[in-house]
Amino acid sequence: MLTRVLSAALFCMALPVQAAPDRGSIEQALDLRERWLPLTRDVMLAPVWASDGDTFHYKLSVEGGFYFFRQSLTGSAPQLAFDHDKVASGISAATGHSYQAEVLPFEQFQFTEQMEAITFYLNNARWQCQLQTPDCRDITEPRQGSAFGVVRDLNQDVDASPLWSPDGRYQALVRGHNLLLLDQQGRLLLKTDDGNGSNFYDPQSIRWAPDSSALLLVRVQPGTARYVTRVLAAPEDQLEPKVIQQLYPKPGDAVDIDQPVLIKLQAKTVTPIENALFANPYRIDQLVWQQDSSAFTFRYTERGHQRMRIIHVDAATAKATALVTEDSPTFVNLWAAFHQPLQQGVQGVVWLSERDGWAHLYRTDRSGKKLQQLTSGNWRVRQVLAIDENAGHVWFTASGYYPEQDPYYEQLFRVDLAGGNLTALTERNAHHEVVLSPDRQHFIVRYSRVDLPYVTELRQSSDGALIRTLAQADISRLTAAGFRPPQPFVAKGRDGATDIWGLIVKPQNFDPEKRYPVIENIYAGPHDSFVPKSFWPFGFHAGGDKVIGMQALADLGFIVVQIDGMGTANRSKAFHDVAWQDLADSGFPDRILWHQAAADSFPWYSIEGGIGIYGASAGGQSTVAALLFHPDFYRVGVAYAGCYDNRMDKISWNEQWLGYPVGPQYAASSVVEQAHLLQGQLLIINGEQDSNVDPASTMQLVDALIRADKDFDLLIVPGGEHSVGRSSGPIRYVQRRQFDFFIRHLQGAATPDWNRVH
Repeated sequence: MLTRVLSAALFCMALPVQAAPDRGSIEQALDLRERWLPLTRDVMLAPVWASDGDTFHYKLSVEGGFYFFRQSLTGSAPQLAFDHDKVASGISAATGHSYQAEVLPFEQFQFTEQMEAITFYLNNARWQCQLQTPDCRDITEPRQGSAFGVVRDLNQDVDASPLWSPDGRYQALVRGHNLLLLDQQGRLLLKTDDGNGSNFYDPQSIRWAPDSSALLLVRVQPGTARYVTRVLAAPEDQLEPKVIQQLYPKPGDAVDIDQPVLIKLQAKTVTPIENALFANPYRIDQLVWQQDSSAFTFRYTERGHQRMRIIHVDAATAKATALVTEDSPTFVNLWAAFHQPLQQGVQGVVWLSERDGWAHLYRTDRSGKKLQQLTSGNWRVRQVLAIDENAGHVWFTASGYYPEQDPYYEQLFRVDLAGGNLTALTERNAHHEVVLSPDRQHFIVRYSRVDLPYVTELRQSSDGALIRTLAQADISRLTAAGFRPPQPFVAKGRDGATDIWGLIVKPQNFDPEKRYPVIENIYAGPHDSFVPKSFWPFGFHAGGDKVIGMQALADLGFIVVQIDGMGTANRSKAFHDVAWQDLADSGFPDRILWHQAAADSFPWYSIEGGIGIYGASAGGQSTVAALLFHPDFYRVGVAYAGCYDNRMDKISWNEQWLGYPVGPQYAASSVVEQAHLLQGQLLIINGEQDSNVDPASTMQLVDALIRADKDFDLLIVPGGEHSVGRSSGPIRYVQRRQFDFFIRHLQGAATPDWNRVH
């Protein structure tokens, strides 16, 4: 360690330090995304197949923004998918916000069946626009919301309209907490009498058997109706503040207990399914009938996330059988779970399991006793795209299959449903994003790396053969404007053997003869991995906006990096389990070694005296943890919207990684409990109206820091959500405050007087 410090000191003496940025440089960095976004051409995004499998549409970068185009398998010239001016006019009129044809506010859409309209999502609502007239409207159907998937909002209205049976002969509805079954004329055939406010039938759970012989639904014992109360201090439509309440279950709260109930029409029987196999539910979901109406299945996740079952219920006997039981001494990862009931032959189910230490596909029959592993090896299945029972194939993407490649790059594979004949359909040293056609005869693949712009191809599914190239991104103008791709870097983790992958972003005017202070962009949430692997740096996929934000910060005279340490997802089960009941770890032992290896490799990588760190949400929690628990290494931090004490955060994310019941492991991961350990410089930023993480978590950290007599900076954004800003103004302001903070405390330079009128 002494050798490394002396070596770093010699480098510091030999190389000049980057000069501090002026006001113009900071403003230019703040505008980087807007200046660079229009400079790409022929970047294809978000391809979508039509249901017939013969045509597809996609978003393509063009002069001034993006247009949607449509193309067919036959290779006819691409055509505009619709009249963009007309749609822009319709959305603008309906929303009161002005939209341009080249900058429509959605990434994907679907044609309606007759292709007379398109549907898409805008601000979490479903919209439809007619294509012949500028008529757009919100068509979101009213549904009773469920807070983080486990507690229903009983204050919301529920659609009470009847659900008709597939044969059109019967209608089922819930009224007064009970189920009513009526015939075509509305005559009552059956009515339950055991429903009440504390044990009610859920109308949104009704599932008819395909042959109309039976239906199932769930009876619900409601959980804790915990509400978070926020004050909107500066509403846009009135002077006085408003009070906002949100249903927000937290770790340890009682969840809704769902009891599946089978109702058979001919016998007029109402049978609750015996719950011995699902007696302690965190959630019961994905209730699905077999196509022959012989049975239904559902997924049971046990409280604590250490057991998951796929339950099979025989419709004739109402007997429940566990087709699959997944047990783990740490956690069963609900965030990456997959299963699909089979409809043919011995039926059964295909599911994803980490039981051998890696995520792989398994199959069992309807008895649950005949187990078969379909894939195996020191690599992981990432996404199941389709199961074709007629052809006997499973289509999926996987990463880590090619040991010489980045272990996060996804490739496309096919394996026989009976096991064997694993076929790789892509193999380039790049990340692949695949959209399989509905008939599984073709696929569209976009491959790229952070240093390789998108190439989009149409390929044949049988053997992966190329049919034609659909688009090849042109970034010549982006490159001429100064864009340089991030630099991947790999170092060994805490065990001395595992590769830890990250990215290094340098300033546009990078000078290898100078020394640059280092800032880490951290997100260590165990639900995913976060270092971008594909090219697009502008935010239409996970990690995109991080790259352009990292570049903007780097342009002010920093090296900015992002790392996936142990405890994040998409590697082995052991790699992931590091996070179990220890979110304070955040992969810091791996991250620090990675930084030290980079400093040993590059003379311009300056870590002596400590580095900077910033992050949002779980990344905000990790940012504070860095300053508390690793103050000799991290000395300046900007924490956004942090879940600083996991007992204060949402139930779903926290019980998954910290377990149940709530115990000392929650306090051990709390940075509020350890606030007195703060060293270095900290800026805390939070949106007043954060609906993802209770804003009180931030104020409790502030309170603890004050009680510990610690100095820190605090910025609360009125009306700000989890993403902090409610419009471009606050977002730009918040980013500028972050930039200023790092310039002052990491570069030791004065920042502009922004209050001075120019």
